[in-house]
Amino acid sequence: MTPTQITVIAIVVFAIVGVALVLLMRNRTNKLREQFGPEYDRAVQEKGSKHKAEAELEKLEKRVRKYDLRPLSPTDRDRFQTSWRAIQAKFVDNPDQAVAEADRLIADVMAARGYPMSDFEQRAAEVSVDHPTVVEHYRAGHQIAVLHSQRKATTEDLRQAMIHYRTLFDELMQGEAPLRARAAGRS
Repeated sequence: MTPTQITVIAIVVFAIVGVALVLLMRNRTNKLREQFGPEYDRAVQEKGSKHKAEAELEKLEKRVRKYDLRPLSPTDRDRFQTSWRAIQAKFVDNPDQAVAEADRLIADVMAARGYPMSDFEQRAAEVSVDHPTVVEHYRAGHQIAVLHSQRKATTEDLRQAMIHYRTLFDELMQGEAPLRARAAGRS
């Protein structure tokens, strides 16, 4: 082979490798965007770079996949439903206490499902792996609870927090589909 032929072959090989890398990165991005939904954009904004955010999301996904997440037992499901109804009824007379109890109940449901107890940000990140569309509700509800603890939330804010918590609560109470998807992903 002549030096010119070797150079042309090297350029073609580098071009093919470059295209393959671009396609792999695009597929990675599309997969993570689809899986994490709005959390993907949040991670990119928070990390300041798509590459760093994607690495963090993949790391988070691998960590959560190791958890022994499970559906709620019928007893737990009934107990949590009863607690939620009591919290909603309490809202009329005592919205402050109802929101605080709703925040705690969400954490209790997550613990019963197998999520490790940790700080709020870690819990929100972990729940985003299987519940990306409702984790925004969790963040919004919790933010209102924080504002309330600082005496900066109105009764309407507290009502909105309950709506946000209810959305995540309902998702966690069903929660079967993500568990089936997780099991299928392990195969």
